[in-house]
Amino acid sequence: MTLPAPHTPRPDLQVDYQTDPSQYRHWRLGVDGSSARLSMAVAEDGGLRPGYKLKLNSYDLGVDIELHDALNRIRFEHPAVRTVVITSARERIFCSGANIFMLGLSSHAWKVNFCKFTNETRNGIEDSSRHDGLKFLAAVNGACAGGGYEMALACDRILLVDDRSSSVSLPEVPLLGVLPGTGGLTRLTDKRRVRHDLADIFCTSVEGVRGQRAKDWRLVDEIARPAAFEAAIKAEVDRLAATSTRPADAAGIALTPIERRFSADAVDYSHVSIRIDRGKRLAQLTVRAPGSAQPGDIDGIVAAGARWWPLQMGRELDDAILHLRTNELDTGTWLLRTEGAADAVLACDAALDAHREHWFVQATRGLLRRCLARLDVSSRSLFALIEEGSCFAGTLAELAFAADRSYMQLLPEQGPTLRLSPLNFGAWPMVSGKTRLERRFNDEAEALAAAKAAIGRPLDSDAALALGLITANPDDIDWADEIRTACEERAALSPDALTGLEANLRFGPGETLETRVFGRLSAWQNWIFIRPNAVGDRGALKVYGRGEKAQFDRNRV
Repeated sequence: MTLPAPHTPRPDLQVDYQTDPSQYRHWRLGVDGSSARLSMAVAEDGGLRPGYKLKLNSYDLGVDIELHDALNRIRFEHPAVRTVVITSARERIFCSGANIFMLGLSSHAWKVNFCKFTNETRNGIEDSSRHDGLKFLAAVNGACAGGGYEMALACDRILLVDDRSSSVSLPEVPLLGVLPGTGGLTRLTDKRRVRHDLADIFCTSVEGVRGQRAKDWRLVDEIARPAAFEAAIKAEVDRLAATSTRPADAAGIALTPIERRFSADAVDYSHVSIRIDRGKRLAQLTVRAPGSAQPGDIDGIVAAGARWWPLQMGRELDDAILHLRTNELDTGTWLLRTEGAADAVLACDAALDAHREHWFVQATRGLLRRCLARLDVSSRSLFALIEEGSCFAGTLAELAFAADRSYMQLLPEQGPTLRLSPLNFGAWPMVSGKTRLERRFNDEAEALAAAKAAIGRPLDSDAALALGLITANPDDIDWADEIRTACEERAALSPDALTGLEANLRFGPGETLETRVFGRLSAWQNWIFIRPNAVGDRGALKVYGRGEKAQFDRNRV
């Protein structure tokens, strides 16, 4: 599909997740050899929506959109960077967290979407450290509270200035009647191994903890006096860089703008399209295989840059998911479709596998891994439709395995096929750490072995059903009615109940820091954020900054 050149998004687009460093208002990105520095300098009048000031380096969704973009710029455009220092460009303030007045003014859906994207961005920091060798240091050079401390917690190391005033804190409970919902509590216990009684004191104190006590309680890794702070940053950077696998002298790949075309009920990218049926509350999300030959050698892959299909498709799909999730709240069911030649997808999978040690391929795999994980945690019903002309093959088969249900058409003659590649067995883990096939088969060795034995073989609907790879295979006579009925039944159910149902079923047994964060996000934010103690007329979020005391319903429920 030929699209027009990049353009200004349509005026009524509520949130646009695309940006670039020339448009940043809140972050300064500097690169010096193997180290990058992201300095937070939030513009008070730069809120994404009207009605609040972003004081004290507090943030809203727009600030996090810039952070997400900056992290991708470092991953792709600065491959020689081994360590990222996240710090503040403001005097005596690192970050005061999510802007409280923004939260008080926002709808419930906005708050939850904001918290989810913030979670994903911080999880992405940890994902890059774990898989790609990009290490992170939080250089906390002032007061660090709430979401600001949660951002520091996502880093590999935390260095706190010991100036007798700078502290770290999670004051949401005493100040706002809510919880550190972007992973604060979970990272205290799971990642930093803070003792539960100390964590209890920490999370119920407004003033926070500073200096040596912060280090003794494991809230930070090191402290340094102001005069020695920059030297301490360098020492930490050198220590982290020694553990990195990033290349020393590679040239970067420019992340060119994503091309999109909007119309009333559709969005078209080069390899992805969205079609919305507002009456039925459905969105069709279609991903297309490469339309032209893709390079298989590493020189050709690097030369293709941002136009290499796995990267371009992944960036477009990620943007499409974010657009639907934020701007199309009423589309409760997403129908996942694919189009094109399976062989073309499998050829790209082979290149992704063969060159997985190369930094560019590694970074692309990381982007795809995080994109697919974003799909998993999206609060929408996901139905995959495998029909004539589909190419659910290899990496694109992950869309079917991510779905809550997958329907595959049974035709009297040659029908659609599903094809597996080696990448389905480890390249794309969910936030649980398991592959989607491991989740699907509950880690049962026999079923996984049977699926692995089918790698590369075109599987018709009977074969796919026998292997347990799909949910059902209606024939061509019943296909339209079966899909219509399934969608209508889904639309008739409670969205709240479905969100809880899907979140509980999608990840299977076993917990990780990430699944605990997202599971608790669903419970905490969807309950506490709608309780009068937080958002009632005299709730803590509503009266904050007015000089009034919150009034709480004291019943424990």
